[in-house]
Amino acid sequence: MSLDKKTIKNIILVVFLIALIWTAFQNIGMLTVYVLMVFKIIFPFILGGVIAFLLNIPMVFFERIIFKNKKTANNKICKRLSRPCSLVLSIAAIAAVVTGVFTVVVPQLTDTVRELGITVYRFLPKAEAWILNIINNDYFKVQIKELFNQFDWKSLTDHLGSFFRSGGDMLTSTLGVVTNIFSTTVDVVIAFIFSIYLLLQKERLNIQCKKFVLCLFSEEKCKKIFYVFSLINRTFNKFVTGQCLEAIILGSLFFIVMSITRLPYALLVGVVIGFTALIPLVGAFIGCVISAFLILMVSPVKALVFLVIFIILQQIEGNLIYPHVVGNSVGLPSIWVLVAVTIGGSLFGVVGMLVFIPMSSVIYSLLRDWTKSRLETKNLNVNNYI
Repeated sequence: MSLDKKTIKNIILVVFLIALIWTAFQNIGMLTVYVLMVFKIIFPFILGGVIAFLLNIPMVFFERIIFKNKKTANNKICKRLSRPCSLVLSIAAIAAVVTGVFTVVVPQLTDTVRELGITVYRFLPKAEAWILNIINNDYFKVQIKELFNQFDWKSLTDHLGSFFRSGGDMLTSTLGVVTNIFSTTVDVVIAFIFSIYLLLQKERLNIQCKKFVLCLFSEEKCKKIFYVFSLINRTFNKFVTGQCLEAIILGSLFFIVMSITRLPYALLVGVVIGFTALIPLVGAFIGCVISAFLILMVSPVKALVFLVIFIILQQIEGNLIYPHVVGNSVGLPSIWVLVAVTIGGSLFGVVGMLVFIPMSSVIYSLLRDWTKSRLETKNLNVNNYI
């Protein structure tokens, strides 16, 4: 059997890949260290890309509404100012939303903590009387004396000595924490600056990336690659938009229902649940725990009423709002939204939930297109088998 050059090249490539994978498995420990080192170096740029992607959504909106209408589309000054002005407006809008949330949440949380302190202060005399009653009981006196005699005081002394001798280790750990905080702050600043550069020059970077891909692959493969990346970008954009819309709807529902039923902290609870609802499906439960605790400080009965309202609204949100708003926004059927959230949460927690829904939508769309293409190639009449 004669082998042409292409076949020989493919065989060499396969052998090289097998050898590379085998070597990686043999040195998995060292490989992990190098992978983590590389990830630490490129992390600010990955974070910058995520920030740029999130800022790009409101930036495109401002560009389209303000600078690309009939009055300003042909104005040279508006064209030059559209990108930086839209970027500034996007940053200002997000900062305003975050500031507004903290403006609503922090003062009311402070008042609740103050009320909790007053409640605890009033409870202290009762707790003191209860403790004294236990101590004065003869049975408990005998039990406490036996426990005191059986306690290993030498072991306690040894542990205290070890604790104080480890003061140097504690100082080293504290310095390590301070260093990590400083390093994280630097990474965030670098990421933010990098994201601004990406957004201001995204068209030029897009052209450069396309040229690079075109020089590596054939035109047919490049079309497929461009289509996949376009689908990913469009799907993630729609997902973020849908997720924010769902959070606003859910927070508004809680505010309206709690205002009608005259429950306390209606605005605060609406903001908290709307903010935590950005985490798919389970975020509202986190907001429920916080909100129920706040209302409990006012009235246990009202906290119980709130839990009933939460269960009802959560059923509406889980079965109607979320699958339809977020599912439709990414083109993913409701059942696969639930599957994506479950698998993503099990593997990677909150980040997995946020990423798996749009990624599942991309895979779903690609499989749908591939299935359609294969059926057309085979000239099958699908209706005969359905």
